[in-house]
Amino acid sequence: MNACLAVLGLSGGELVLVLVVILVLFGAKRIPEFAKGLGKGINEFKKASREVTDEIERSVDEPAPPPSAPKSAPTTPTPANPNAPQTPAAPKV
Repeated sequence: MNACLAVLGLSGGELVLVLVVILVLFGAKRIPEFAKGLGKGINEFKKASREVTDEIERSVDEPAPPPSAPKSAPTTPTPANPNAPQTPAAPKV
């Protein structure tokens, strides 16, 4: 506990004063609501981080899928007579 207070730079009297001010500002009814909401938020964060960690571990454990065949470039049909002159396509109107 002393290490936590040392990090915040608060002595015992200052900490009590801050708690009294919070109690006066928010009231006795609102503080438990804040604490409850904070607890739910922390639980949701832990749940989400656990799901992400599990998903990463599952993806590492899965065997890699076989590589797919490379897609070939689309081919253009060749004319029946390659020596015949090519006619341009009619412009679209």
